[in-house]
Amino acid sequence: QVQLVESGGGLVQAGGSLRLSCAASGRTFSMYTMAWFRQAPGKEREFVATISSTGGSIYYADSVKGRFTISRDNAKNTLYLQMNSLSPEDTAVYYCAARRGARAEVKARDYDYWGQGTQVTVSS
Repeated sequence: QVQLVESGGGLVQAGGSLRLSCAASGRTFSMYTMAWFRQAPGKEREFVATISSTGGSIYYADSVKGRFTISRDNAKNTLYLQMNSLSPEDTAVYYCAARRGARAEVKARDYDYWGQGTQVTVSS
């Protein structure tokens, strides 16, 4: 089992940047594929980005491609999401998620563990 704790959210102006972190407990972080999802008020949770356990496979939602970068540091048990050129449409609670195995998936139902979320608010 793995426990996930997100940090780094906050309020930023449009065009600004934020870096989210997700700290994972346990010694098997490198065995998990990781992902970021987000949920805006009144909307369903949506996929943002995923990175396989080795970091060899990375996928992004079209809405964030070219602006967001997912990365991981297996030595530090930490997942990151660098978010640039933020817009008000990026306002949401951002969640990190983990699934055992090497295959990157884009559906929330395929992830077994979730953090509590961190709020990102982008003002216009």
